[in-house]
Amino acid sequence: MGSTAPALAASDGKADLDSVIPAGPADPNSGAPLNWKKPIHDQQIHKFFLIDRLEYGDVDGTNNYLWDAQGWIGGDYNKLWLKTEGEGPMRGGSPESTEFQALYNRTISPFWSAQAGLRYDVNPNPDRGFAVLGLQGLAPYWFESDTSLFVSEDGDVSFRGEFEYELLITQRLILQPRAEINMSAQDVPEYGLGSGLNNTEMGIRLRYEIKREFAPYIGVRWEQTYGETKDVAQAEGEETSSTAFVVGIRAWY
Repeated sequence: MGSTAPALAASDGKADLDSVIPAGPADPNSGAPLNWKKPIHDQQIHKFFLIDRLEYGDVDGTNNYLWDAQGWIGGDYNKLWLKTEGEGPMRGGSPESTEFQALYNRTISPFWSAQAGLRYDVNPNPDRGFAVLGLQGLAPYWFESDTSLFVSEDGDVSFRGEFEYELLITQRLILQPRAEINMSAQDVPEYGLGSGLNNTEMGIRLRYEIKREFAPYIGVRWEQTYGETKDVAQAEGEETSSTAFVVGIRAWY
């Protein structure tokens, strides 16, 4: 470290600038003496995993399960982001829907990240893949937002938006409304989808954080199909609206 002479006070009591700046060449970027050690930049790798929903639901007497989880590993600006979700009946074997995503995540502002990558669905059959473009972050008024545009291997275009809000009743008791919308640009009859608004899912969950990282919850989930997707479901004898009382666990580490 370079040494400096004692600071000299001017007539107004302020230190004379020349007396506090070490003599010798200065770094043009920081103005610090050139022989000072460079600052250490934080390039540490971090990781995070969240099970947002792992729940059991009672839908009109039919029991089912659902999971929704995501995690990432990387630095402050660049991350590998992984997501998975799906659901199925408690009785009946394999899940009715299973989805995996692997995304490159780039922080573009303090509260927002752009994402791009791949999605692969293994249920319902036949399996299919998608290219993904997304935007995830914290919207004004503290709404957690996760929006994605999907283009399937057959060129079918769809959109999904997920929105959550946390209302703190106490420091441990938290009410979380949630909304999800799904839309399709084309008819995809082999997957029971029509063009336009396909379906919405609304829910509200009340959780108690035993620890910040672990919280059981109870709640209600309501799903509704629309338009041509509703017509396809009715033609196949499927329900177009359902309400489920749910109990589950939210956890992260």
